[in-house]
Amino acid sequence: MNAARKYAGVGAGARGVYGVASTCRALRSAQNTNTYTPKLVQLGDSDLVVPEICLGTMTWGQQNTEAEAHEQLSYALDCGVNFMDCAEMYPVPGKEETQGLTEKYIGSWLKNQRREDLIIASKVAGKSDRMTYLRENGVVRVTKADIKEGVDKILQRLGTDYIDLLQIHWPDRYVSLFGAKQYDESLAWESVPFEEQLEGMKEVIEQGKVRHIGVSNETSFGVMEFIRLSEQLGLPRMISIQNSYSLITRGPFETNLSEVCSKRNCNVGLLAYSPLAGGSLSGKYNEGDVEGARLSLFPGYMSRFRTSLALTAIKEYCEIAEKHGLTPTQLALAWCKSRWFVSSTIIGATTMKQLKENIDAFGVDLSEEIIEEVDNLNKKYRDPSIF
Repeated sequence: MNAARKYAGVGAGARGVYGVASTCRALRSAQNTNTYTPKLVQLGDSDLVVPEICLGTMTWGQQNTEAEAHEQLSYALDCGVNFMDCAEMYPVPGKEETQGLTEKYIGSWLKNQRREDLIIASKVAGKSDRMTYLRENGVVRVTKADIKEGVDKILQRLGTDYIDLLQIHWPDRYVSLFGAKQYDESLAWESVPFEEQLEGMKEVIEQGKVRHIGVSNETSFGVMEFIRLSEQLGLPRMISIQNSYSLITRGPFETNLSEVCSKRNCNVGLLAYSPLAGGSLSGKYNEGDVEGARLSLFPGYMSRFRTSLALTAIKEYCEIAEKHGLTPTQLALAWCKSRWFVSSTIIGATTMKQLKENIDAFGVDLSEEIIEEVDNLNKKYRDPSIF
């Protein structure tokens, strides 16, 4: 075992068995319910075993109360979903007065749970000129000091002594993000070296504060640089990538990241976020704004999913779902589950009804006919959410 692979398992002892055992306990609990029981997946080049469903948390503290967060967490755990994803900047939209509430809500729930039964992922922010409140010195980058400060504050809010998966929320360097236009070299800035970021990760792993590491909103270049340096320098290895992936956001991952992240190459597991494109693929915005819904409450937020072209495509995906006796949510989530490179899909909900529908949607297996219809529509509307 080389040093990079060793660091994928530092600090947990029998973590591989640990992860399987804790997830299996959650699954046994799920067998006593009438809902879908998620399958288990080994995450990337690691011994961490996770369910194919991950509970998203970014509305907790903004659209959801602490009690509602606890209800979602307990229901998900009863269903076998013991994997949750949060971030130091949550809830969204990010603002100083609510920052950190999501992790605090998880922390208050954790007090009555078996920590070893849970897989908690969180994220430290990438470069930000706006969220200066995240750091004591008002400068948000991905230096060793930023990673240490971010991790220590995350642990304090969660009330735990370790994070199962720590991710870099977005790159420290300039990249084209969140549906933006193509990469423009003239916009690039001097970024924190990849090596320093990995060395910062190494420190928190060796201190027992973090077990595994991953990236988010990353590109093929970024993944390959992190893996190359891990292997050359014996530094910790990225095991996961959390990127947007859905029926209307396919190209960036399918065209090249899927090759880079495949098991035969870098072996980095995809944690697909926004599988419902901010709720748009449920069809609820087809006729306009919806009172209390995220994209209606926060004008401009995830606006890429509400462009005229995206909306036209979504309506036609809804027609495919109706034709085959499915809800739009079932089609979108079952399709995401069917992709060979998706390790786990992150679902988020503001109501228990939504959460139950989301989890149960994974019990649907799509026919080849439906997959073909989806692919044909994708040829017509290729990534309509990219500006």
